[in-house]
Amino acid sequence: MVSFDDKNRLTNIIKGIVVILLYFIVSLCSRLPLDLLGINYYDLSLIIRIIYSVSVELILIAAIILIFKDEYKKAFADIKKNHLSYFKGNLKYYLLGVIIMMLSNSLIMVLGGGTSDNETAIRSQFGIAPIYTYISAVFLAPVLEESVFRLGFRNIFKNKLFFVVMSSLVFGGLHLTGMLGDPLMPLYLVAYCSCGVAFAYIMMKTNNIFVSMGFHFMHNGILMSMQLFVLLFG
Repeated sequence: MVSFDDKNRLTNIIKGIVVILLYFIVSLCSRLPLDLLGINYYDLSLIIRIIYSVSVELILIAAIILIFKDEYKKAFADIKKNHLSYFKGNLKYYLLGVIIMMLSNSLIMVLGGGTSDNETAIRSQFGIAPIYTYISAVFLAPVLEESVFRLGFRNIFKNKLFFVVMSSLVFGGLHLTGMLGDPLMPLYLVAYCSCGVAFAYIMMKTNNIFVSMGFHFMHNGILMSMQLFVLLFG
């Protein structure tokens, strides 16, 4: 939970900036330790690459949780008492985000667009390493992404509307970096930002990171379970 009193304001902003910078630095330089040791990531076996990737994600998550330990502690105490009311009260915002995402994706298909580069990469990775992809997408990604794009941004932006807009735009835009020249980019952005808007609004409304994180778990779990079903029976 984020406090906006003047006493903690500067500290909150610094923590938010540090977490966001840490996320981008690790994302861009995750293989730097291997490079320094003269090891080519792609020369490693699949299992070693998976172990390395999971380790990097877990270390990053642990560092972020340590930075936000006070926010997580307060949020955990709150969610234990109010989890049912939070779920019932915010389910409609999540479903609205999903509906907008589905309508946008349908319009993209009608206009001749295909799956985004991000979605294509996930499907390809799922075919190669389904267990790792499932665990990463369903369990690790929601913790990491909600901590960075919701809790991190909320610590920085006190204005509610600005927080929702910036959090969802950056979150959605990062999934589409390889499609900047696509004429259907605005529609892809709507599709990828819709649930981000819902998660950000839920975080803003409840001031509890575990609520948006819970919906993110559920969302990714449903999508990845559908892909697993297709992989096994398609």
